[in-house]
Amino acid sequence: MKAADIMTREVITLNRDASIYDALRLMLRRGISGLPILDAQGEICGIVTEGDFLRRSELGTEPKRSRLLSFLRGPGREADEYVRTHARRVNEVMTPEVVVVTEDAPLEEVVRLMENRRIKRIPVLRGKTLVGIVSRNDVLRTLVRSLDNASAAANANTEGDLAGRVLREIQKQDWARGVGLKVADEGGVVALDGVIYDERQRNALKVVVENVPGVKRVIDRLVWVDPNTGYALEP
Repeated sequence: MKAADIMTREVITLNRDASIYDALRLMLRRGISGLPILDAQGEICGIVTEGDFLRRSELGTEPKRSRLLSFLRGPGREADEYVRTHARRVNEVMTPEVVVVTEDAPLEEVVRLMENRRIKRIPVLRGKTLVGIVSRNDVLRTLVRSLDNASAAANANTEGDLAGRVLREIQKQDWARGVGLKVADEGGVVALDGVIYDERQRNALKVVVENVPGVKRVIDRLVWVDPNTGYALEP
């Protein structure tokens, strides 16, 4: 799956000379938490988010520091902070270094950028032209569609040896190697008997089984054995 497959194509933007009042009203009216900012040529030159408006003089939330700390920080940093807490134009508070991707960027790359850069949205470019934006909401909507499709497939594919299908799915998992298991199916109720050597494998095995089409419920009869001491703990 690529960025173009899930992105929102109708991107709400603002010009760099717009007022912060315009940005705030637009974000509230459209129910969005960030806006790409465009220059006179229509190319993206920054992004402004709700986080840029949390520390404002109007709210009394601007940082307050002692004279000594302000002196140690230096006049440049203090002046820059004053601009962000008092500015009236979007281009004075926006983040100019924008993380962007192309249309063919894999979804895995988009999600990795969101995690590593701690951002909620990534503009999508075709050359220098803004053609879409991927937000966390877009990722969640895609996940919902995938779960719906998986549920439909599960309802259509419940025939055959359920216990065998469960066992084959478990055997695909590297972390399940060395686990001795017996799988029994009683009308869609799958019982797991056997030995695990790490308690975290218990929940993982349950999740594997729950994802197999046709499984209605999982019965856990797994015994945990400490590989160092041989101590055994019943389920």
